[in-house]
Amino acid sequence: MDRRRFLLALAAGLAGTAVARGATGLGDAVTPLPAPAGPVVPASALEAVAPRGVPGLVPVPPPVGVVDTLPGEGTSLALSIDDGTSTEVVAAFARFAEDSGVRMTFFPNGRYASWQDNAPALRSLIESGQVAMGNHTFSHPDLTTLGDREVAEEIRLNQDFLRTTFGVRDSPFLRPPFGARDERTDRIAADLGHPTIAMWNGTMEDFRVLTPEELMTAARRWFHPQTIVVGHANHPAVTTVYGELLELIAERGLRTVTLADVWATPGQRVRGVTAGGTVLTG
Repeated sequence: MDRRRFLLALAAGLAGTAVARGATGLGDAVTPLPAPAGPVVPASALEAVAPRGVPGLVPVPPPVGVVDTLPGEGTSLALSIDDGTSTEVVAAFARFAEDSGVRMTFFPNGRYASWQDNAPALRSLIESGQVAMGNHTFSHPDLTTLGDREVAEEIRLNQDFLRTTFGVRDSPFLRPPFGARDERTDRIAADLGHPTIAMWNGTMEDFRVLTPEELMTAARRWFHPQTIVVGHANHPAVTTVYGELLELIAERGLRTVTLADVWATPGQRVRGVTAGGTVLTG
């Protein structure tokens, strides 16, 4: 059974719970899963689990300073994915987003070839707004150990990478590697166009190598309303549990959002990028 048919059939089983709670689902494991019983349901059932937009969510201007939780009360869950050391894991996340409709924010490091390798698959997701991007520096240093010039260079290099690879500009979000930041690095980031320092209050705990079972234990601990969860596109365990993540999010009545859904980021996408990466503005 192909991925789309699997998702549609899975949606049939989860739609009652997800629709009643207003959830936006995750879905589809990269590794094969048993084919579900019963007929394939119409695409509208999948849309109920993973709607194309974010109904009822009114974005506000991005704040100046640190954010580590989503504002207000609601059922939103912000999945944010850092680094990208593995081409295969980045490809799996892109395929997962395309097949399921899940909304995510990526914080890539431009030094990793995985992002160039998967740029064609990610560009359409960025264009549609399903995927947002933020700056995570070019080579993932601890910014607090660098001088002012070096901090600015790391941020600028990754800005250039985001612009030329994905056509992304003017993202207000910077996520400092390791979460290492201080007033000086925050000021430099703000001066360069990243006034919002995007931290987190939940984690997949996959900064280290985990088993799929350990990763799901972390997800059950941290997937709650108004949480910003940090994960990483580095190790393959996450690619084997997408179906279980979908079930967890649906059971808890959550909906996935990007940080740009919550904090408005007009002009984040440059009008057009050629196949060779040349930016076309205007």
